Amino acid sequence: MMSESTPPASTVADVGGDIPRAVALELLRRMLLIRMTEEEIAARYAEQKMRCPTHLSIGQEAVAAAAGLALRLDDKVVSTHRAHAHYLGKGGALDPMIAEIHGKRSGCSAGKGGSMHLVDLSAGFLGSTAIVGNTIPVGVGIALAEQFQVTDRVVGIFLGDAAIEEGAFHEAANFAVLRDLPVVFICENNLYSVYSPLDVRQPAGRPIAEFASAYGMLAEHGDGNDVEACYHMIRSAAEHARSGAGPVFLEFATYRWREHCGPNYDNDIGYRTEQEFLEWKSREPLERYVSSNRMQTLLTAAQQNEMREAIRREIECAFSAANEAPYPEPNEMYRDVYAEEVT
Repeated sequence: MMSESTPPASTVADVGGDIPRAVALELLRRMLLIRMTEEEIAARYAEQKMRCPTHLSIGQEAVAAAAGLALRLDDKVVSTHRAHAHYLGKGGALDPMIAEIHGKRSGCSAGKGGSMHLVDLSAGFLGSTAIVGNTIPVGVGIALAEQFQVTDRVVGIFLGDAAIEEGAFHEAANFAVLRDLPVVFICENNLYSVYSPLDVRQPAGRPIAEFASAYGMLAEHGDGNDVEACYHMIRSAAEHARSGAGPVFLEFATYRWREHCGPNYDNDIGYRTEQEFLEWKSREPLERYVSSNRMQTLLTAAQQNEMREAIRREIECAFSAANEAPYPEPNEMYRDVYAEEVT
């Protein structure tokens, strides 16, 4: 199992350079959108207008951006409590997401779900949940429905390293393999479950990808800080699943910068070291891609600044709209609740 203090050593240059220019630029734009949106959430969180818990993916943007582009728009995705990046990476609309975090009626879950319950059906983002592992069987069920309907759509299921410790994963993985379902399990291994490192949760020497392969599915490990490598792997896995060859499990090594839940840094409380944090941060995916020879040939510094400024304005507008939007009325509390009668 990879050392906690040793980030993967591959670079963007290690992967094929056959990604079209438009895709490369969109990978950059989506990573910037995720990073800048979450940094703004962190900066404004103390205002207490966002009253829900929020789990940030700052430092983990590459996997989400790559997945959103490697999968088709009509492919389906389900996510975890750390869902902002997956939602935006898949093309989820920014304004409804920010409104949802503010609990406003214009939110993507009508202001009733908050940060951990996002949905954008137009982008194929079918939902996220606060319960670890909860969307794994849901995603497999969606894939079964796609198989029944004889479509060629794929379902991407995001999960963290701790989710494989849940029984739901094992049951779902076994069923997905048994039925050759069009599923891509996308595991972001950021080494920690809240404050618990891998070595107190999982046996040493048992890589998660190899563990998943024991169910009979194709399983691979990748560098979650290399956005083009992530794109290649997820696209290849999606085509494998789309062809009817069965599910694929991808484990990506990545690292979150901030606390498990909330906007702050928490290296001072002792569950991880500052040295480990700095080693992973030195390989972070966004700056790594911006400074790569490939991106330097695609965009001038002025063009990169223009991209950042356009995203900044988009984010500012989303927060302004969320602040001005109304809250749901009390009589809307039970609307969209799937029950015949509420007493």
